[in-house]
Amino acid sequence: MEQEMDLKNITITDAFWASRQKLVTEVVIPYQEAILRDAVPGAEKSHAIANFRIAAGQEQGEFYGMVFQDSDVAKWLEGAAYSLAIHPDAALEARVDEVIATIAAAQQEDGYLDTYFILKEPDHKFQNLQECHELYCAGHMMEAAVAYFEATGKDTLLKVCQRLADCISRHIGPEEGKKHGVPGHEEIELGLLRMYEVTANQDDLALAEYFIGQRGQDPQFFEKEKAARGWIHWSGNFVDPSYYQQHLPVREQKEAKGHAVRCMYFFSAAAELARLRSDASLTAACDQLFDNVTRKQMHLTGGIGQTAKWEGFTHDYDLPNDTCYDETCAAIGLVFFAHRMLKLHPSRRYGDVMERALYNGVLSGMQLDGKRFFYVNPLEVNPGVSGVLPGFEHVLPQRPQWYACACCPPNVTRTIASLGKYAWDETVQGDAAAAIPDAVHPGAAVVWNHLFVGGTARFTQGVLNTRTEYPWNSRTTYAFTSCSGKVWTLAFRVPAYAENPAVSLNGKTVPMTEAGVLQDGYLYLTRAWQDGDTVEFSFDMPVRRVYCNPRVRADEGCTALQRGPLVYCFEGVDNGELIQELRIPRGAALHTSIMPDGPLAGMTVIDLTGERASFPADKEEEPLYAFEPPVHSAVSMRAVPYFAWGNRGLTQMRVWIPES
Repeated sequence: MEQEMDLKNITITDAFWASRQKLVTEVVIPYQEAILRDAVPGAEKSHAIANFRIAAGQEQGEFYGMVFQDSDVAKWLEGAAYSLAIHPDAALEARVDEVIATIAAAQQEDGYLDTYFILKEPDHKFQNLQECHELYCAGHMMEAAVAYFEATGKDTLLKVCQRLADCISRHIGPEEGKKHGVPGHEEIELGLLRMYEVTANQDDLALAEYFIGQRGQDPQFFEKEKAARGWIHWSGNFVDPSYYQQHLPVREQKEAKGHAVRCMYFFSAAAELARLRSDASLTAACDQLFDNVTRKQMHLTGGIGQTAKWEGFTHDYDLPNDTCYDETCAAIGLVFFAHRMLKLHPSRRYGDVMERALYNGVLSGMQLDGKRFFYVNPLEVNPGVSGVLPGFEHVLPQRPQWYACACCPPNVTRTIASLGKYAWDETVQGDAAAAIPDAVHPGAAVVWNHLFVGGTARFTQGVLNTRTEYPWNSRTTYAFTSCSGKVWTLAFRVPAYAENPAVSLNGKTVPMTEAGVLQDGYLYLTRAWQDGDTVEFSFDMPVRRVYCNPRVRADEGCTALQRGPLVYCFEGVDNGELIQELRIPRGAALHTSIMPDGPLAGMTVIDLTGERASFPADKEEEPLYAFEPPVHSAVSMRAVPYFAWGNRGLTQMRVWIPES
């Protein structure tokens, strides 16, 4: 497939995603800007924009925040750029230009840019790649620069980032006299590859390729670096090379290890490089790693990273519900990885995972009003335990306004604002032929629809107007306009959960095998499309019970509920206290209804008659242990979409429920 879609060619209008993009544009971006300017009373101090102003000599003061504080500004800028692409706003653009001008003024003469080292430790630049995130911050700024250039055509930040990339290349690389190192937190690889997309600068591609290929070549690099510099930034830094994916070269890695966000950013960049270089061995390695993550180390919600200790992976089938980490950024990283695998080889196994993570693990990271955020996304919460007791401190039962380490909130912003590029891809005639089924018209251009999103998408071949009420209803209609009359292909994903999928062409139902070619879970429809043509795709979307592999200790004997892409959970506000007493009878009928009011109004919820297990009420004192089993009594139960939990006050929550 070609480079990412131009968001200015995609307009999202459906009720589900359009409302969230509007929230991002009207509420979240201004709110996060106010946070970055320290203008929200009661919120965690950021000082991130002030750091740039101080470095630029525009105000007095000292650096404040984490060593990677600059990245919060970069991700906000990227989100703002995507917002401007889909919703032009002169006032926001002017404020972004002001911030970019400050960043440009803060950049040093040699191209170096990192406010922590400019203001606090100017003699320590590029000495601590393991801990100090210089390259991580640079990568995020590069992604922001590309996004803003694509949205507005303005290249001030792009030029800043090219100078920064050149500065980095003078200090780090394979040549003699340079530091032969890699970043402790991957991200610059993605930034450089995005720069290459718009600049075609071979030096950017070469540096990204170096960082990807060098990782794991010297597993003890960070230990040697630490010994050489003689100082550390964090008192409890990790020494295991696998934490940084530094234990083996990427082509030799067989399973996801270490910090989950680092891991996903690295794998995403490796997959992108595999596409650009048509590298079969790198593609095979990415496939192996994707399978390990999604088949052995991923929660039902698309959350990854099982432990809080190093915010990352533990081992296969270790998927705790009430102590898991499942960082919002890690779910976003999984979206990145899945999307880049789709570009390598369109397959339902990637599209389904991308969708799962987006609708569940990513959306849960933000309150429905856009002003509170989760860093950790557990599958079970118990007030009084979660966020309080040792081992549970990280599992907060309510979303905070902000964080001292605030990577997740702006990450959610940029992902939702740029949704269009995950929903659609286009291959012009003759590109990536190996990814297209042999039965498709030779040389035909292909438009891929990965996510069912309503709106208008403009392509080289024509315009598609899409109508859908997804994820509440499955029916999606594609209407063709501005078609050239040439033969081209529309390909859309047939989800694994779709029951009785059906296709109609211009109002006439056609067997799927006659309508087109079904390969790897995508249906390819090839026609000389005419203005006024329509395609309708629909399928049954009943509530499904989900069961986990028995190797997963935490979910043995339990079931969870899913409808379409949405995972559901049970909250105390609907089901009373002590959710752990609830049971779902194996034969219980599962019904859907519409939430009538409150923050979840209009959402499809699941109702059933379940059971509550408890000791008999006539006992004078409830025992801790007994020789008689608990008594089961009938009780009404309601499940709500997981992404929406925690919006109705402090309450219990649970995804997996014992089945009786």
